[in-house]
Amino acid sequence: MINAEQSTDERDLGWLGLLTPEWMPSLAVLLGGVLMHSMNVLLVATVLPSIVAEVGGAALMSWPSTAYLACSIVAATCAGLVTAAIGPGRAFAVGAVVFCLGTLLCAFAPAMGQIIAGRFLQGGGGGLLSAVAYVVVRGTFPERVWPRVFASLASVWSISVLFGPLVGGAFASSGKWRGAFFAIAALAGALALIALWVLPRHRPAGRRARPRVPSGRGALIVVAIAAMSLAAVASVAAIKICLILAAVSALVSTLRLDRRATTRVMPGDAFSVYSPTGVGLWVALLMSIAFVPLQIFVPVFLQRLHGFDPLTAGYTVAAASMAWTAAAIAVAGLSNRWPDRMIIAGPVVMGTGLLGLAIAMPRGPVLAIVPMIILIGGGIGVCWAFTAQRIMRSARSGDEEIAASSVATVQQTGLALGAALAGLVANAAGFSVTSDTTGIARAAFFVPVSFSSAAAAAGIMGVRLAVLARRAHSSSPRESSPSASVFGRSSTGN
Repeated sequence: MINAEQSTDERDLGWLGLLTPEWMPSLAVLLGGVLMHSMNVLLVATVLPSIVAEVGGAALMSWPSTAYLACSIVAATCAGLVTAAIGPGRAFAVGAVVFCLGTLLCAFAPAMGQIIAGRFLQGGGGGLLSAVAYVVVRGTFPERVWPRVFASLASVWSISVLFGPLVGGAFASSGKWRGAFFAIAALAGALALIALWVLPRHRPAGRRARPRVPSGRGALIVVAIAAMSLAAVASVAAIKICLILAAVSALVSTLRLDRRATTRVMPGDAFSVYSPTGVGLWVALLMSIAFVPLQIFVPVFLQRLHGFDPLTAGYTVAAASMAWTAAAIAVAGLSNRWPDRMIIAGPVVMGTGLLGLAIAMPRGPVLAIVPMIILIGGGIGVCWAFTAQRIMRSARSGDEEIAASSVATVQQTGLALGAALAGLVANAAGFSVTSDTTGIARAAFFVPVSFSSAAAAAGIMGVRLAVLARRAHSSSPRESSPSASVFGRSSTGN
């Protein structure tokens, strides 16, 4: 017999169900965190030329992004331990405070060195925020509404994509680029205070108060990130390959050490092909890798091959974010076997978009390029929330928070690894922004074609995930609702 709490979890509450007095404050904090992170990414990209014009450091223009990425992945990796030690509300607030301090350091920076240091701190705060957000979703909302929550968070990215460059451009054009950082810092400070008030403060039951910091594994992650970052800018193909292999080796070593450790930073079955959580992490990693060419190279291809100006190229690529949001909202209410079908269909749609982009991008027509960009964003949009749902719901006992936070860690690692691989493929194809369009056209074909293989692999893993989920459902039906909070209180209020 299904109890009342499980009934609440299973029925479709609809979009208005998220606006209940119990859930709305937490949802607002999560939306604010995503808004702060997304606006920061777009603002920094827009005002960076103005920063260089004032403080110098043109040779170090890639370092602010590298510093942010490096610290972000390390912080996201440790988010599960931080949450276990101090609770989700305090962990989220700590991330916002660290982000605020890094932003203020950027705002007052007299030279590029301080900008890089500030971005490093921002990355630590941002990585913690993004990973803890998944833990908060798992512990606050019932499983049935998780896809709607993730769709709501994705919608904030679309808003930022539309208005972020305009806001950053306004600060940059007025010669007051520091004002952009002050605005983000104010948002971060307010978010920290609100998070302490509305998010759960206490630690999950059964967790040690002060987990041991995994310094050795953290060092290996830093090595992997450094190798991936250097690979992205290395000009010699052999060196680039060696750096990518070193990064992969460091990540594999980290995973092996983690599985033998008493205090883990990843689920015990991470990347196992025999568990839904492990296979779900494979899907998340491969989809993140496949999404990278759209962010890095497509704007350049549009400008050099089709005469787009930077703003138009940026907004054309933004169609993928809009498609991601629209697709996520459209499928969020699906249930029964449809989520498994979406996890399989998403990579297929994404791979189709990448192959179509490879055909249309080198010579056009432009009207054929935009639909392919929409397919890429829509493909990841229809499956991302359901993949995260499978990862979190199938976590082993004791791994619930770590599994939830690992989604953000794997996503950011995939983006970093994909960036390095995309640079390798582009350089091998003869890509150079200073050369004629012949090499750029070759890269415009080979980069998306190569990354369609990542989408295909994600589709295969999606099939595997559907099979495992079906077996788990048929062999061990749930006796209690997964919506019961991991923080010691019911998320339905019963």
